[in-house]
Amino acid sequence: MITIFIYIIGVILLLQLFNLQIVKGKEYREQSNTRLTRESVLRAARGSIKDRTGVELVTNETGFGLEIYKTKADDETLNNAIEKMVQILEENKDSYIDHFPINVNPYSFTYTSEESQKSWKKSNNIDENFSAEQVFNYYKEKYEVTESDSAKARKIIAVRYEITRNGYSSTKSVKIASSISRESAVKIREQSSSLPGMNVITEPIVKYTSKNLASHILGYVGAINEEEYKTRKDTYRNDDVIGKTGIQKIFEQYLKGEDGVKQIDMAVDGSITSEYVSKEAVAGSDVVLTIDANLQKVAEEALEKNIKDLQAGKFGKKKKDAKSGAVVVMKVKTGEVLALASYPDYEPALFTNGISQKVYDSYQKGSNLYNRAVSGSYAPGSTFKMATALAGLETGKITTSTKINDTGVYPRGGNPVCWMYTSYRRGHGYLNVSQAIKHSCNYFFYEIGYRVGIDSISKYASYLGLGRKTGIELQDETSGVLATAENKKKMYGDDWYLGDTLSAAIGQTLNSFSPLQMAKYVSMLSNGGKNIDVTLIKSVVKADGSEVSKDEIKKYTNEKLGLKNETTEDLHVKESNLQAILKGMKGVTSEGGTAYSAFANFDIEVGGKTGSAQTGDGKDAHAWFVGFAPYDNPEIAVVVLVEHGGTGGYTAGVARDIMKEYFGMNSKSVTENVQATSTTQSVR
Repeated sequence: MITIFIYIIGVILLLQLFNLQIVKGKEYREQSNTRLTRESVLRAARGSIKDRTGVELVTNETGFGLEIYKTKADDETLNNAIEKMVQILEENKDSYIDHFPINVNPYSFTYTSEESQKSWKKSNNIDENFSAEQVFNYYKEKYEVTESDSAKARKIIAVRYEITRNGYSSTKSVKIASSISRESAVKIREQSSSLPGMNVITEPIVKYTSKNLASHILGYVGAINEEEYKTRKDTYRNDDVIGKTGIQKIFEQYLKGEDGVKQIDMAVDGSITSEYVSKEAVAGSDVVLTIDANLQKVAEEALEKNIKDLQAGKFGKKKKDAKSGAVVVMKVKTGEVLALASYPDYEPALFTNGISQKVYDSYQKGSNLYNRAVSGSYAPGSTFKMATALAGLETGKITTSTKINDTGVYPRGGNPVCWMYTSYRRGHGYLNVSQAIKHSCNYFFYEIGYRVGIDSISKYASYLGLGRKTGIELQDETSGVLATAENKKKMYGDDWYLGDTLSAAIGQTLNSFSPLQMAKYVSMLSNGGKNIDVTLIKSVVKADGSEVSKDEIKKYTNEKLGLKNETTEDLHVKESNLQAILKGMKGVTSEGGTAYSAFANFDIEVGGKTGSAQTGDGKDAHAWFVGFAPYDNPEIAVVVLVEHGGTGGYTAGVARDIMKEYFGMNSKSVTENVQATSTTQSVR
């Protein structure tokens, strides 16, 4: 019985094999030859970037892209399909990916970049002597483009070049358009039978929720370049977008998600027969900033208005060179940055799919991409005097009660003068350290500089964070420069003189710091000398809801920015000395002080200091205001810089408007323009 059973099973299997190979073999072979399974990438959404309250500053929205697979279509069919696809996109004001380096205008041919054409020719095996027109004709012949209109022919060539450049095949797609409109997507899908291999995909599109808000913090994304791709082939595709600047760049590893995979069954003619997801995409981590979106908006608007007021002559003479500036708002006890603004700013979204040359040129002309708050380095002027005062007090060269008689002209080091003498041909008379800070008396600080020397001044300035990077999580942070004999020798090969010390004591000569460093400086003065770790990052939250540890974030950013793990201790100073300095800063915003006009009748007591930093280029001085509030229990430090703004008192109104917002004193919504009302005419 067993033998018979096995015999029957064998016969059945043979009959089935006969049926598969002989009876239906032709049918199955035809199906196999007319269907291919391809893999399509499911783009993972980048993580969002949020403010400290959860407001999304950068997020994602569902958009459409277009990819193409290799089919059996000949050159003529493919070229016709591309021409039709381009027409559909252009009708809906959409664009396609274009890296072809030849411009057609309309009867001349030029390279898009004269500088890189040599290396491009070499990498593409093009004769180095070929003109732009010869290169164009070479590719026209290579792709068998018969279109006589050069402008139309170039569109076909550009898409064909992108396909070739990315090595498309029957199983590997090449993205040829991104962020296309729904109208284009629908029309391409409707006409898929005449567009062989083309497949509309849904993909997450980076979206900035506010046009220009916090642009220098957030940064922009753009298409990955060849150099970036070489080092990231294991995790990136050559048509990915990648963070280029700001948080988008520094936290790229966390923001980028993990792509998924979709299987697509496609006939040889290019039509899709079925599709299914084989691997789900995993979204990137969210980065939560310490920034307060409302405060950031007020800071940006107040700074812009102040600059325009200076240009219009609201404070007297028009400041035609006052075109740029920066603001930093910091929590004095934690180092958390609540607002960081640089003017002029820019629109990050314009870079996502390739910025126009016209807009990019305008940004370059205005240095819009330059982050003045972090990368800019400026002489601090009189805002440096608190560091000089601290050096004098802590070394015992002066006490809180020491009085120095300002006669107007200082009798040493080249006879520099106090600003009072320049304006009124007299000095301030006898002043103690608090009064000297209030009235910004140059003579007083010349004398301290003479008594303590440059080494002591630079020592205490360094303790307060000046001349050192803060370690903020942004690229291109400047370390600034401290005025020292060593630095002068290194920079200019020259010796140090007494006149250099006197100049340095009032924040001039080599002294040069960023607004961010100045915010840390004021924070440490107002918090009792406690060292703070300056940061923009509140947390990094993974897609599963778990948080990345603070230690991991710190290690990652230090490696990314090339920073060392430096141990910085608190500054231990006599409480009485520090209070004398802070008392002087309170005097600056009080009646008779250089920033009184901005803070008259202000409901909260504020400590501050104005500064006018000479530039030596014949233009107006840079205008500074640094301050903290409330005076009795400091919470925030505010630093304002306007390049060529004239005198520091002109900028104090910006700090006032920011403080009003922070302490809930503004009745207007932040969606309205901030109404800065600074009227101070003070000097220094």
